[in-house]
Amino acid sequence: MTNKMWTIKRCLDWTREYLGQRGDERARLSAEWLLSSVTGMSRTELYMSFDKPMDPRELDAMHAAVVRRAKGEPLQYIAGETTFRMIDVACEEGVLIPRPETELLVEEVLTYIDREVLGGAVASRARIELPWNSEVQAAREAEEKEAAADAAASDSVVEEVEGSSGEDAVARVLEVGCGTGCISLSIASERRDRVAVVATDIEPRAVDLAARNRDALGIDAKTVDIRLGNLVSPLDRETEWGTFDVLVSNPPYIPTDVMATLPHEVADFEPSLALDGGTDGLDIFRRLVSAAPFMLRKNGLLACELYEGHLDAAADLCRAAGMEDVRIVDDLTGRPRIVLARVVTPKSPNELGTSDR
Repeated sequence: MTNKMWTIKRCLDWTREYLGQRGDERARLSAEWLLSSVTGMSRTELYMSFDKPMDPRELDAMHAAVVRRAKGEPLQYIAGETTFRMIDVACEEGVLIPRPETELLVEEVLTYIDREVLGGAVASRARIELPWNSEVQAAREAEEKEAAADAAASDSVVEEVEGSSGEDAVARVLEVGCGTGCISLSIASERRDRVAVVATDIEPRAVDLAARNRDALGIDAKTVDIRLGNLVSPLDRETEWGTFDVLVSNPPYIPTDVMATLPHEVADFEPSLALDGGTDGLDIFRRLVSAAPFMLRKNGLLACELYEGHLDAAADLCRAAGMEDVRIVDDLTGRPRIVLARVVTPKSPNELGTSDR
């Protein structure tokens, strides 16, 4: 057995069994993912190349990867990348791994800027079909028809939309806590030349990684401007506050007492700074709600992904801050996940209270 040639199939079968015995509940997926990373083959190509021998370099790399996975390390860190919507982004220790739920957050932002900033025609041309879009398409179309009817019934709304949309319009997006950059880079990739994004993060490793992901995707630094700093502190108060159409964030939102219950591969490998949202998971969100009226234009959108049990409380915070059209969006498993709200009364920097400085 020890002298038997290691083929793709033999390595795949052995890895699946080995990881399964060590508690990996997705042992087959792990084996496929690691082998794809090591060989450069897609999962389909693996199954078409079962008899292909593996060379010593691939075997050494696979051995190291399997050892790391057996200890619980996330696949994304081992492979060094993941797919998010239509792009691939590098992943590294110290930076939060993108989640599928966040793809829906991007979809909500794109729907808003298509309809309210870029114009409805852009939405029909630019929409990218994702595997889960069929499940929400009917609801999305109904919302768009309702919004169109509302706009037609109100001259003021029509004038506002016409004033900010059109072929030359560019949507300005602010992302707070960008991590890998997956949100900002997806928005820029799917609406090229129609968006300008500023993305911030307090973690230097995240800023560096997001910049490298941006460069790898061929996105100009003027299109996605990535800055180091806490929340909105990297923005210029005089020239940038109040200029954004969207403030989007996937902030730390896990309640502190829930942190102890997180799976081993999350709790022991991903950064707690990007996970722990305080007692109720809304510590950072409260600061975003306070900042939004200063960052956004009139009718600008605040869009945040949050902990499933506290969306109602988040919506109440938005209403208490004077925001309107507050809405909660469920994720694909039916759990409340995203809060959306419009800032109808923007604030100037001069209105900033002493306690907020």
